[in-house]
Amino acid sequence: MDWQAIWLSAKLATIVAAILLLIGLPLAHWLTFSRRRWKFLVEAVVSLPLVLPPTVLGFYLLLAVGSQGPIGRWWTAWTGRGLAFTFEALVVASVVYSLPFAVQPIAAAFTQIDPALREASAVLGASGLRTFMRVTLPLSIEGVIAGVVLSFAHTVGEFGVVLMVGGNLPGVTRTVSIAIYDQVQALQYREANLTALVLLTFSFVVLMAVYGIRRKPWAASTLA
Repeated sequence: MDWQAIWLSAKLATIVAAILLLIGLPLAHWLTFSRRRWKFLVEAVVSLPLVLPPTVLGFYLLLAVGSQGPIGRWWTAWTGRGLAFTFEALVVASVVYSLPFAVQPIAAAFTQIDPALREASAVLGASGLRTFMRVTLPLSIEGVIAGVVLSFAHTVGEFGVVLMVGGNLPGVTRTVSIAIYDQVQALQYREANLTALVLLTFSFVVLMAVYGIRRKPWAASTLA
């Protein structure tokens, strides 16, 4: 069992989930309530990782964080070292790759809020931020939690994108999915099976948690 890779994946997923929560809330709010006619373009960009092959997305991200890419050049000027094939590059790639898994559940929860509640808050003189904190966010907390959990789980299971951007450096960029690939390549099927079972169990628990959070057991009683 490669505990170093498991720990690295957990660390990466925690950081990415936290960043996506900060990004996903305002982005989902804007996508849900904005009246801009061109917002469909932003929706398409956010959803692009869902349809792009991970290797394609990883290739373009590698170009972006490479020494000649815009993000890579900025990072080098700021820190004095390269960004590609580092843990920080994994964070950047994972944020982009898992973005729709955070934004879409939150946006779906926002759309289920009765517009009259937000309008009443505005009529009573509440600011947009206060309405968000006191009305929108509490009523959509299930979607927010689901977005955080799904983005965490999706980051843990990444393979193609993290391999393209981070490579396979033990203790630096080797995640648990890459560790399984290495074990299979080395014909270490027992170790690969144990590591895969950890991921399988984790994924099953995450799905149970998401469906449990989004389940509304009181719905049946209201129909009685």
